[in-house]
Amino acid sequence: MTEERSTRGGGRRGRKHVLVREYVRSVIVSAEPGTPAPSERDLAEQFGVARMTVRHAIDALVAQGLLERVAGRGTFVTKPLIDMQMRLSAYTEEMERRGKKPESKTLLARRESAGPGVARALEIEEGSSIVHWQRLRLADGVPMAIQHVYLSLDLFPTFLDEALPSSLYFWFAMRDLMPTWGEDSVLAGIATEDETEHLELEPGAPVLHISRRAFCRENVVEVTRSVYRADRYTLWVPVLRPEHLR
Repeated sequence: MTEERSTRGGGRRGRKHVLVREYVRSVIVSAEPGTPAPSERDLAEQFGVARMTVRHAIDALVAQGLLERVAGRGTFVTKPLIDMQMRLSAYTEEMERRGKKPESKTLLARRESAGPGVARALEIEEGSSIVHWQRLRLADGVPMAIQHVYLSLDLFPTFLDEALPSSLYFWFAMRDLMPTWGEDSVLAGIATEDETEHLELEPGAPVLHISRRAFCRENVVEVTRSVYRADRYTLWVPVLRPEHLR
C-alpha cells in the first residue's frame, strides 16, 4: 500500500511538471529572444508546487533549446534554432524546407594548388589544380555559415570560366554528376577573428565545423568545409539499431 501511494504521488508530481512546462511553453512561444522566462517563485505559487518541480519543467525547456540559463542573470528565451539533419542535401534545399529565404555571398573563387588534406579528400595528387570557392551562407538575411567548396579542375575544368552557379547541386545535376552518397564529420570549435566578423559573433563564440566528401557513384565530386554558428543550429542525427542486435 505504501508503494502504491508513492507511485500515485509520483504520477501527480509528473502531471504537475508537465502542466508547468506546457504553460511556460505557451508563454514564451511568441516572445522575442532575450525575454526573461517566468520566475520559478511565481510559477511555484501559481501552480502550488515545489520549486524543484518548476525547475524540472524549466530544465526540460532548456534541454529543448527554447530557454537558456545565463549565470548571474536568469533564464531567457533563446534565438530560434534550425535543426540541421545530417543528410546529403544542399544548403538552399535545407533552408527552403524550413521556410527561410536562402542567400549566398561569394567571398572568393579562385584556382589553387591542392594541399595534402584537400588532395587526399578529393583523391587527387597533392599540388593538383583545384577550385576554392568560399561563400557566406545566409537565411532571411542572417549569416548562418561560411562554406569552403573544393573541386578538382581535372573533373570540372571550366568551372571558373563560367558564371558561378546559384546552386552547386543543381549545377551537378545538369552534368549528370549529382552526389548520391557522402561522408560528413563534425567538430566543435571556437570562431576565428575572421569568422566572428562574417558570422556576426562575439569573440570566442562556439561554432560547428562540418566537413563533407560527396560522391557521384565512386567519384569524389565535392569536398566542403563549413563553419556553422552553434547558436543557431541543433544537429539532428537519426540512428538505427543494427539488424543483428534487434
